[in-house]
Amino acid sequence: MVLVERRIGLLFAFFLCLILLAGMRSLQLGTLQGGKLARAATSQQVTEPIVPAHRGTIVDRHGTELAVSQAADDVTATPYLVTDAAKAATQLAPLLGVDENVVLKQLSRRDTGFVYLGHHVPGDAADKIRALKIPGIDFTPGQRRTYPREFLASQVLGGVNMAGKGYAGVEYSLDSKLHGTDGQRRIVRDGVGEDVQVRDIKRAQPGDEVELSLDANIQDDVESVLGGIGKTYRPKGATAIVTNPKTGEILALANWPQINANDPSAAPDYARQNRAVGITYEPGSTFKAITVAGALEDHKVTPDTSFNLPPQIVVADRTIKNAEDRGWATMTTSDILAQSDNVGAITIGQLLGKQRFDYYVRKFGFGKLTGTDLPGEEQGIVPQLKNYSGSSMGNLPIGQGEAVTPMQIAQFYGAIANGGVLRTPHLVRRIDGRMQAEPAARRIMSASTAASLRTMLEGVLAPGGTASEVKPIPGYTLAGKTGTANKIDPVTHEYSQSAYVASFVGFAPARNPKLLISIMVDEPKGGIYGGQVAAPAFGKIASFALQYQKIPPSK
Repeated sequence: MVLVERRIGLLFAFFLCLILLAGMRSLQLGTLQGGKLARAATSQQVTEPIVPAHRGTIVDRHGTELAVSQAADDVTATPYLVTDAAKAATQLAPLLGVDENVVLKQLSRRDTGFVYLGHHVPGDAADKIRALKIPGIDFTPGQRRTYPREFLASQVLGGVNMAGKGYAGVEYSLDSKLHGTDGQRRIVRDGVGEDVQVRDIKRAQPGDEVELSLDANIQDDVESVLGGIGKTYRPKGATAIVTNPKTGEILALANWPQINANDPSAAPDYARQNRAVGITYEPGSTFKAITVAGALEDHKVTPDTSFNLPPQIVVADRTIKNAEDRGWATMTTSDILAQSDNVGAITIGQLLGKQRFDYYVRKFGFGKLTGTDLPGEEQGIVPQLKNYSGSSMGNLPIGQGEAVTPMQIAQFYGAIANGGVLRTPHLVRRIDGRMQAEPAARRIMSASTAASLRTMLEGVLAPGGTASEVKPIPGYTLAGKTGTANKIDPVTHEYSQSAYVASFVGFAPARNPKLLISIMVDEPKGGIYGGQVAAPAFGKIASFALQYQKIPPSK
């Protein structure tokens, strides 16, 4: 009997100890660590992911979509929750567009509780993955930026990185407008990971739509013409700009080689650059119009001023002649510009004088940024007057020794076309439906000087001019200027005898211009002259654009 009572006492003491231990543990969990454990439990059941704002669409002036955003998810996994990794990999691989072995390797990892299976998976594929209801698979909402026209204006549009930030082009310069404001969502899940409550804490605000001044049809034609140059002359690259000189609006801006905006990494760095603003080059003979414009403004010459010109001219230690030898010649200012005579242009530059030449070069917008709304603009190089050598006025007036961007040349010739009033070329037309203010205009030459230049530049495309081989456009007069410039050899630092820049810039109709077209071809092969390589492209673009825009023929 005593033994039984002793055993009962020990059992009672044992159970009493268990109850005390349970009570102490309950006190520890419920009171001392309650807050911490509650937060841990909540963190496992409640998530508050960021909801990306819908990125604004980029369209051309007629509403053609150039850049759009589509729903896309990042697909992730918690490997230890995936019960059948092999089966899951077989199901997921084709929907993710990833090799099955790669997916299996990720799902089989035990060194981490989180792995990425796919970034920016399109919405339809993500929905199919959701429908599989594979344990341990999760989704983070996002977007996928796509470019419906693929190659069209790709260097202008730029791109968006994995974080949804613009890194180049319009996507970069207007990122704050396009991005919008991200939202936040609260998701409560049950013990098996199913959503039981989804609520938006902060609603995402979509980004603004951006309308560009580009015309997709003109842009497409320009890119096709540049493609023809690429096929014929196999250059390092080519760039073309089309503007309305009356407003400064950019109607087309193309670079060759083309790149696919949906796969920019496949293209070399040079091709991805918007060279209309991002490179500088010696302009060659297109700069002669700057020399002549300054001399007209200072009344040093008129279009009919006659010069008796020698075959070559000596300036300090340099002897300069023309690309093609000639004897003594009597030429007017108009002839000098039409035939791109080096000796004649230098002679006019000497009449103007170095101080006034430098003044007009800067007044006409060279050596500084144009202020265009395209990112990555270079300002070019114009030597300081104090650094002129004795021979500087033997090379600067003919476009050697200074560096310009294609956009600066387009801007200056646009002023000639616009009666002497310079308008900064610009691309952004509307943001969120609101018309953007045009950049301020400024007069850089008199209306009479601009009119004289327009008439003289018609001679460039006339018989005997340097662009006479441009096919005429019935009913329209054309005007412009050729340029051919040696590049500097990076090894010898001397002018190369094999690498050239061929260019042409012109407008139509010549007397009342509605289109300004500038073309620069970098290192063409099989032809080097602007009149041969670039000028015919001007004619093709002008022929299409004049008819497409229904611009009336010249009177």
